[in-house]
Amino acid sequence: MIGGGIVGLSVGMRLLEKQPGLNLVVLEKEPELAFHQSGRNSGVIHSGIYYKPGTMKARFARAGNRSMIEFCRRYGIAHEVCGKLIVATSETELGALEKLFRRGLENELEVSKLSSEEVNEHEPHVRCLAGVRAPSTGIVSYREVCAKYAELIRQAGGVIKTSAAVEKIQRRGDSYLLRTAFGEVETKFLLNCGGLQSDRIARQSGSEPGAKIVPFRGEYYEIVPERRHLVKTLIYPVPDPALPFLGVHFTKMIDGSVHAGPNAVLALRREGYGKAAFGLGDALDVFTYSGFWNLARKHYRAGLQEVSRSMSKKLFVKSLQRLIPEVSEQDLVPTTSGVRAQALLPNGMLVDDFLIVRGPCSIHVCNAPSPAATASLEIGEAVASQVPELRSTTMVGQREGMKTQHAD
Repeated sequence: MIGGGIVGLSVGMRLLEKQPGLNLVVLEKEPELAFHQSGRNSGVIHSGIYYKPGTMKARFARAGNRSMIEFCRRYGIAHEVCGKLIVATSETELGALEKLFRRGLENELEVSKLSSEEVNEHEPHVRCLAGVRAPSTGIVSYREVCAKYAELIRQAGGVIKTSAAVEKIQRRGDSYLLRTAFGEVETKFLLNCGGLQSDRIARQSGSEPGAKIVPFRGEYYEIVPERRHLVKTLIYPVPDPALPFLGVHFTKMIDGSVHAGPNAVLALRREGYGKAAFGLGDALDVFTYSGFWNLARKHYRAGLQEVSRSMSKKLFVKSLQRLIPEVSEQDLVPTTSGVRAQALLPNGMLVDDFLIVRGPCSIHVCNAPSPAATASLEIGEAVASQVPELRSTTMVGQREGMKTQHAD
């Protein structure tokens, strides 16, 4: 298994449940687990209201909402089912809000339409024309969820190696030889949950995902403690259906803090969290890709708005004031940013569902942005169910390979 984020750890945990005793090794290139997307997201347990009915995102988010809450209850992980409000602040948004409400019903969710007065019963400081409430939405620390997944993997006999970047992948007949930072690993089956690097890993192993990861940095602010009372739960605008982003919003975190954002801008480095972060190879990868230019032609106005908001705190705050007019620049301080791994097709269309690619003796999860954390148990189940029985045919070879490289 390549990747120690929430999806990779869930796949590993589910696989060991299905095949007890399997010699599983998880390779994570960073010094700690959940270092990238899994540890830098908003911590929302999504309801599934946004996603096209019948897609994996819709099905897995709805089921994942329930299974994630149950998982947290079972293992004593702090969480809260606080509900979410999506609000229309102009007449032009009312039609899209109504469509969103109907989509929630189509996805078999408990959703309700609220007047502006009813919205204020939940969030007194919001100013809007109408709203939709998704009461099953919750919050959690996904770092804590990842830590429990990892603990269960180790308890089941799995091995987790950090600081174990995979430098080269070679196909050797019916197996793979992985050259890593701590030595070589031979495996009969390869699972790729590499997030921001997943498309590259797939191609290195001889599989073609049909899309390329284009990174988008999400920039957040945090509301200063003395102004946290302005936000009680989760407050979202009506999203643009043509884009995968939900617009700048307010998120109550499980630690009691309140974050505002994200702004979404093209990142010039796949793991570049600062505004000045730049990687020549990553930038060339984007700017030489036809899919990026096809996307830019379609959505350049929205892109320019995001860049402007990134450059100007005043414009960022102005977007937030559409939801809560009382918010001021003095109320916000910068906080941790994240980078979203978004798969993009050559025609400029964003891959709007999870993308799981089968390869020779391998499975590659090549698009798992939000709501992947919410749906991680379902993604793990789906991927683990596609892995053939390995214990009887590969255990000896895997053990020999791992002993040679001191991975036990």
